[in-house]
Amino acid sequence: MKGKVTLRSVVAFRPAAGGDRFLWDVGMPGFGLRVTPGGVKSYVFQYKRGQQDRRMTIGRHGAPWTPDTARKKANGLRADVDAGRDPAAEKSADRSAPTVKTFAERYLKEHADPKKKPGSAALDRRLIETFIVPKLGRLRLADVKRADVTRLHLSLSKTPVQANRVLIVLSKMFNLAEAWGLRQDGSNPCRHVERFREKKRERYLSEVELARLGAALTKAESTGMLPKVVLKGDPSDKKAEVSIPPVAVAAIRFLVLTGCRLSEALTLKWEHVDQERGCLRLPDSKTGAKAVLLGAPALQLLTALPRVEANPYVFFGHRKGCHLIGLTHIWYAVRKEAGLEDVRLHDLRHAFASIAASGGEALTMIGALLGHSTPTMTARYAHLSNDPLRAAANRTSQTIAAALDRKPDETRGANVVEITQRRK
Repeated sequence: MKGKVTLRSVVAFRPAAGGDRFLWDVGMPGFGLRVTPGGVKSYVFQYKRGQQDRRMTIGRHGAPWTPDTARKKANGLRADVDAGRDPAAEKSADRSAPTVKTFAERYLKEHADPKKKPGSAALDRRLIETFIVPKLGRLRLADVKRADVTRLHLSLSKTPVQANRVLIVLSKMFNLAEAWGLRQDGSNPCRHVERFREKKRERYLSEVELARLGAALTKAESTGMLPKVVLKGDPSDKKAEVSIPPVAVAAIRFLVLTGCRLSEALTLKWEHVDQERGCLRLPDSKTGAKAVLLGAPALQLLTALPRVEANPYVFFGHRKGCHLIGLTHIWYAVRKEAGLEDVRLHDLRHAFASIAASGGEALTMIGALLGHSTPTMTARYAHLSNDPLRAAANRTSQTIAAALDRKPDETRGANVVEITQRRK
């Protein structure tokens, strides 16, 4: 049916029982009104693309769509068609375009889970589910702008390390989106978003502090209990004690005696322990497969540990076939007993390295013991190392100091070496 699409004609147009009914505007080809058998009225635009008729819905009658606003929209669509575009196909592509949420699921499934270590993949998942999807999840992947990323990054300014980790994950996601053809090359919106300055936390233990830690561990071994540390928001009894199993004490001693990472210790299996050669042969770690040489005290500790039947783990848990869990909460009680409330379990790794450096071990040796993948990771301990540069600095400054303290007449007869400038 043809006629003038006006407010009066739209209100008066009635549905048909057999299917959709159309009122095509006589003044503008392709613009019309559709009414369903149920009485739903919508404005539509129809055009030809080659030999095919294409039809797209502008919007349902009612605010904001009236005959006038719908006609203006149809005019714009007609201009797009005349310019060679295909509005219906573009709209269909928009509907099927991935959102950040759907792409994040693909990122985890096709990249993080199969290609990253389990711990790293789990961290990516937590950052995506906690921060990225709630803020950006509904946006189309292709529509995310630098301003969107900047707002998300700034919203996490109170936790700068976490904010930077979110930015790193986002940047990797958008790099993959480009590689997979879902965004234009060079369009990563994370570019030029400046990371927050992170304060490096390096806590080393002195020999006095190590002695206090040893005393706390000995008390935990002898009593099996230590006062419980009540965390913020914990409604439990502040006077309660926490049970300290011997295997947990052994795990803490092992960490400080070897410099191993927490994950390496907790997932250590007896099959990885080569007691004959005095080393661990880890099939996987943060930096890949590696061997960890063990000192005599660490070997003695492992020799004294009991083995649990049907449990492959050195530091076994209370559940059958599982490794020890909950060591962090036990550590809270141990460090409080030792007066080391600011020391994390990971700082025991720093303690191992700092004692080695202050004892004169070369940085390359320390890096090998810790399993660092690059020398820069070991460089943080350089200021603790009594290396040849420090010795040279001491000798030179002592020679200069002695010369400054010598009286002028004492220098007569001394050998004088003339320093000449080499010509260029």
